[in-house]
Amino acid sequence: MYTLTRTEDGHVWGVCPEVEGLFREPERGTYELLGWQPEGSGFRDGDWLGDRVWLVPDRARIGAGEPWDDEEYDAWLLSDVEASHTTAGLAVTGEDDHLGPPEGHRGPVRLHDGHRWLGSCREFAAVEPEPRTVLPLVLRGLAPGEELRRALEKGTRRARELDEAALELRDGRGAPLTSRLMRPVVTGWEPSALGPDLIDLTLDGYVDPVPTWARGVWEQWLAGPPAGPGAWAVLDTRRRGAWHRLVRERACRRTLGDRPAGTAYELDGRHVTDAPGLWLALGEAVNGPGGYFGGDFQALHDCLGGGFGFTAPATLTWRDADVARAHLSRALTPDGEPYDLFAVTVRALEEDGMRVVQA
Repeated sequence: MYTLTRTEDGHVWGVCPEVEGLFREPERGTYELLGWQPEGSGFRDGDWLGDRVWLVPDRARIGAGEPWDDEEYDAWLLSDVEASHTTAGLAVTGEDDHLGPPEGHRGPVRLHDGHRWLGSCREFAAVEPEPRTVLPLVLRGLAPGEELRRALEKGTRRARELDEAALELRDGRGAPLTSRLMRPVVTGWEPSALGPDLIDLTLDGYVDPVPTWARGVWEQWLAGPPAGPGAWAVLDTRRRGAWHRLVRERACRRTLGDRPAGTAYELDGRHVTDAPGLWLALGEAVNGPGGYFGGDFQALHDCLGGGFGFTAPATLTWRDADVARAHLSRALTPDGEPYDLFAVTVRALEEDGMRVVQA
């Protein structure tokens, strides 16, 4: 179920069962890596490189006499990255983090996915994106509120500007799941085939889209929260990441009561083969199927401080811990320094009052 609300005061413009145009490819940046040299196995066109791929300026290959500013040339992040070959090297396409690449940097970089080095290039260059048309959003079978009906009857441009609004998504049980902000302008409406007194409302205004590859994950959650633990275990790393993002966004809309100190938790570690699996298994260990308990170490520290179902001290029995140890012990920091993700996670838990028993 979808609800369009005015963010200023929570007024409901209308409710509908279907939205057309939410699932599409988001805006992404493309960067060409000239003189690409893979480390390990190469890539085929369209291969997914990882949810988080770091581009690290290669100090060892910076030309003699060139200035090096640690702040200016920090590693930067691309999210949800795909690769394709070019005549001059490799092109990588993904979503920039809020910092983006250093202004004007064209020097050598190395790439890693948080676990292994992927390769290096002698020169890096951003590719100018093609102009994109912002597609409309169509709310099908919308039951409009009285204020929206009056605005449509008035018909002026100002009446059709709905100011800042949130498209709120609820699961099959009616519980809040996530939302998307936009500044919609009504560009058209007509009677809906979904029922009498319902309309299909067309809106212009950018809304952060959901990638088409993640649609199956979203549809599972829109049908209702998982009935049991481990529903994410069959997913690949990319879709586990999408599952975890929904888990986190859902958690921001829920109030959890903290369990008493001394509670014993149990983590099913059979499927902890990647970072999303780690956070999903930990979330379910503390808060049950679909539960959230952090997605990085700062978030984990916040969760351990209370308000997310946990009160210190407590004990976590980590079943099949050898699976995580085998898959997560060799990780890389953004700058490419090796560390043990499994060991650091255990230490972070214990420092904030959750004793970990590995079984």
